[in-house]
Amino acid sequence: MAGIKQQVIQMIQSLPDNVTIDDIMAELYFKLQVDAGLKELDEGKGIPHEEVEKQMSKWLTK
Repeated sequence: MAGIKQQVIQMIQSLPDNVTIDDIMAELYFKLQVDAGLKELDEGKGIPHEEVEKQMSKWLTK
């Protein structure tokens, strides 16, 4: 696995040439949030699918 610095460089290189610093920051923030969520799932801190369905059904019936 590539180091974090190399991952960030690759991510930036994959963006269009007219990218802004705000775009780069948004991509980095998105990656940070996804990685944090995956870590929580690995640690067993996720919400079971059935619970999500239960909560969503409450939101959708209002």
